[in-house]
Amino acid sequence: MPTEAAAQDAARPQTFEFQAEIRQLLNILIHSLYTEREIFLRELISNASDALNRFQFEMLTRQAEEALDPEAELAIRITADEAARTLTISDTGVGMTQTELVENLGTIAHSGAATFLQALKERPQAGGEIIGQFGVGFYSVFMVADKVEVMSRSFRPTAEPARWVSTGGQTYEITPALKTTRGTDIIIHLKEDAAEFASPWRVEQIIKKHSDFVSYPIYAAERQVNRRTALWRKPPREVSDEEYIEFYKQLTLDFEEPLLHVHVAAEAPVDVHAILYVPARRERGFLRLHTDYGLKLYSRKVLIQEYNKDLLPNHLRFVEGVVDSEDLPLNISRESVQSHRAIEQLRRTLTGKLLKELQQLVEQAPERYSQFWREFGLFLKEGMAADPAARSELTPLLRFRSSKTEGDELISLAGHKARMAEEQKAIYYLLADDLNTARRSPHLDAFRSRQFEVLFLTDPLDSFMLTGFREFEGIPLRNVDDPTLDLPPAPNEAATERAESAPPEELAALIERARAILGERVTDVREGAHLTSSPVRLAATETSQAREMQRVYRLLDQPYEVPKGILELNRSHPLIRHLAHLAATRPNDELLSAAIEQLYDNALLLEGWHPNPAEMAPRIQQLLEIAAAARATS
Repeated sequence: MPTEAAAQDAARPQTFEFQAEIRQLLNILIHSLYTEREIFLRELISNASDALNRFQFEMLTRQAEEALDPEAELAIRITADEAARTLTISDTGVGMTQTELVENLGTIAHSGAATFLQALKERPQAGGEIIGQFGVGFYSVFMVADKVEVMSRSFRPTAEPARWVSTGGQTYEITPALKTTRGTDIIIHLKEDAAEFASPWRVEQIIKKHSDFVSYPIYAAERQVNRRTALWRKPPREVSDEEYIEFYKQLTLDFEEPLLHVHVAAEAPVDVHAILYVPARRERGFLRLHTDYGLKLYSRKVLIQEYNKDLLPNHLRFVEGVVDSEDLPLNISRESVQSHRAIEQLRRTLTGKLLKELQQLVEQAPERYSQFWREFGLFLKEGMAADPAARSELTPLLRFRSSKTEGDELISLAGHKARMAEEQKAIYYLLADDLNTARRSPHLDAFRSRQFEVLFLTDPLDSFMLTGFREFEGIPLRNVDDPTLDLPPAPNEAATERAESAPPEELAALIERARAILGERVTDVREGAHLTSSPVRLAATETSQAREMQRVYRLLDQPYEVPKGILELNRSHPLIRHLAHLAATRPNDELLSAAIEQLYDNALLLEGWHPNPAEMAPRIQQLLEIAAAARATS
C-alpha cells in the first residue's frame, strides 16, 4: 500500500520542458495571427478521428474484455461555452497514458518539426495550409488558446488517467486525472480575440466546412452536425441524379443544375474518390460560392485544401468538385502538392475520365455538348495553345462554325474532313473578328465557286490555338488569305473571262496608280486569280504563323505591325472596271485616289487589321460628295 505522502507526491504536478523545436513553434503560433485560425478545430477533429481509428484497430487485434468501455459509442463531442469562453473536444478513441502524453505532446520525435519551421519561415502567410503536414496539427490550438488542458485515459483497463496542461510557454505540467471514461478531452481556454470559437453556430460552420465527412459522428449542442457519408465515397450506382444535383448546389450555391457530373471511384493506380461537375454556365452571378477556382481536396474525408489547382490542367479550371484520396498525407502544402507522386497520377486519372465523359456527351447528347462548347470552348482552345501534350485529347472536342453551317450549328474537324471535296488538299480556315465579318470576306470567293467549306475562326483565342496546331490527321490547315494556295480549277473557270471585264491596258493603268498611291503599305497590287463577287482582297505575303502572331499581339494589346499584303483586284467587278477606265483616262482624278484608298481600308477592315476605322469617315464623306455632285449634274 502506498503511503499518504507518496500519494500526495504522485498528485503533485510534474513540470516538463517542451522540446526546443516545439518552443520555437509555439512562439510563432502564439505571436502570429494567420488568416485561417479556424483550422485548429479541423486539426483536433482529425486527431480525434485518428484516435477512434486506432481504437478500432486495437479491437480487431485484442479481446473485447481487454479494452476499457468496449461498448462506448465511437464518436466526437464538442461543447462550446460562450460565458466561460471555453471549447471542449472529446473523443472515445484509444486515449493516452501519462508517458504517451509526454511523448505525443511534449516532443516531436518523428514529425520533422525543423522541416515544418523552415517551410513556415519561407511562407509565413501559409500557416493554415501547412500546419498539419509535419504532425504538428495539435499545436495550432495555441493560435486561439490562452491555456489548453488535455484529459486522457487509455483504452488499456489498468492504465491511469492523466492531465496535461500548458499555456504555450516554455513548459507544461502533467498530473493524475479523475477521468473514468476512455478517450481524450481537450479543454481550450480561448483568447479574448478568439471568443468567436466558443459560439455554437461558428463551431458548426467550421465542422461543416472542414470535417463534414469524418467517418464518426460529431456531436455539438447534443446533435450530430456532420453528414459522415461522403457522397463521393458511395458507389456511383447507389447515388441518384437528384443527390448529385443537390450536392452540386450545396457545393457551389449555383441555382442551375450542372451540365455534366463525373463520378470517379478507383483504387489503382491511385486511390481516388471524386465527383466532378461541369456547370451550366461560365458566369454564375454574384452568389457564386467560390472566390477562386480549384477542386476541394480531401484526405480520408478531411478537407485539406479549399482550392486545389493541381488536380486538373489549367484549361479545365472551370470544373467544380471534390477529390478524396488516401494516398495523400493530411494538409499537404502547395509545394508538396505539386511534387507529391500521387498528384500526377490523380491528375491523369481525373483528366482522362473527364475528357472521356465529354466525348460521350458528344456522341450521346450533341445538343448538350453544343451548350458546353458555347460556354467553355474557349478553355479547350487555350489548352490547345498552352499544353501541346493535351492536343491529341482536345482536338476531337473542338467545334467550329463554317461557310456551310447555319444558326447555332457546329462542326468538328472529323465531321469537316468527312465532307471535304475529293479534290480538296487542305482544311481551310478564315480568321475574323466576328461571324458576320467572316461571311462577308472576299477570300471566300474562290471557295464558294468550288463548293469548298471554310472554317470560321472568330474567337480571340483562335490565333493562339493556331500557333502550334497546323494539321489534323495528316491534312494541313491553311489560311484562306494565303496567295500560294493550290486550288483546283472551279467549274466553268475557263469561261469566266467576261466581255465586261476591264481591258488589260486599263487594268494595268489602275494597278500602277494603286501602287503609287498605296506605296509601302502593300507589297504589290495585281490582278486576283480567284475573285468573283468581291472587288478586292488583301492576300498575305508572310507565313501564316507570322501573321497570326501579329494578331495575337494585337489581342494582347501589345505593339504590333499591320501585315503588308498584296492587294488583288477583280477585273470583272463593275467598280474595278470603272476605276480602271478612269485610271486610263484621268489618272489624277480625286475620285480615283479616294476610291483606291477606300478599297484598301475596306480590305483592312474586313481582315480585322484596321488600326483606326474612324479615319475613314472624311474620305467616305468625300466620296459621297463626288457621287452626289456627279448625279446632280448628269
